[in-house]
Amino acid sequence: MPALIFDCDGVLADTEQHGHLPAFNRTFADFNVPVQWSVEEYAEKVKIGGGKERMRSILTADLARSLGLADDAAINAAVLAWHQRKTAVYKELVGSGVMPARPGIARIVREAHDAGWTLAVASTSAEPAVRAVLSHAVGDELAAHFAVFAGDIVQQKKPAPDIYLLALKELNLDPDETIVVEDSANGLRAALGAGLRTLVTVSGYTREEDFTGAALVVSSLGEAADPGDAGEKAKVLANPAGVDVPGAVTLATLQAILAVPRPEPRPGVGAAISTATDVSTAPSTLTETP
Repeated sequence: MPALIFDCDGVLADTEQHGHLPAFNRTFADFNVPVQWSVEEYAEKVKIGGGKERMRSILTADLARSLGLADDAAINAAVLAWHQRKTAVYKELVGSGVMPARPGIARIVREAHDAGWTLAVASTSAEPAVRAVLSHAVGDELAAHFAVFAGDIVQQKKPAPDIYLLALKELNLDPDETIVVEDSANGLRAALGAGLRTLVTVSGYTREEDFTGAALVVSSLGEAADPGDAGEKAKVLANPAGVDVPGAVTLATLQAILAVPRPEPRPGVGAAISTATDVSTAPSTLTETP
């Protein structure tokens, strides 16, 4: 059974600049942390996998001391509290509709679901935030058919391949029948590390990154498969697999990608699953609303 695994931020919706960035900044203000990231500064922070990890990156020794964070335990507790608040703010922003789904997402999800493909999301973002974006992007009906792997379910986040290895194992997927949809070089590295064919749909913060190893790189999945149709067309930016993209990435495009050779997992990647949360502790019903 073929499977399609999506990243969340930048793939389901272009969430970073209009969602995560203001949520981080509002949280810092709420906790009287004297940090406000600019768009340019946040372009560097998005290279750090995980929201708590991005927050922790601001904590120089001087700033931690000025905030009364005297040891690792205090820092960990503060970062956890900040991140919980940031997730709540982010969910409010998602619900307000300020981040529309990226072109073609709902269409390709519907096509894949109707054809019997397994659907999943694998993201470093917090699970409640991922579920909120997923429902907003594809609707509650289709979102219910997704398995969600998110947040701290693995210890090593992207670009480590752990979250993709966990998804393969938990869902009993055949890597030869699995495609990942990513938007960033870190995400691509994670998918390639797991030996998975990867389609990249670039987002606002990632357009200039190196996507060597991707089977196909497009501006978006595209809304229109026929030249006369209305809606945004997918622009092909790189096409190593030589597949057909008739104005949109279609199920036929994905099936053609599955026909090209799969990348070999990176050396040592097989051990990475041992660092992941034991799958016996993963949610037994991954599509439940938290």
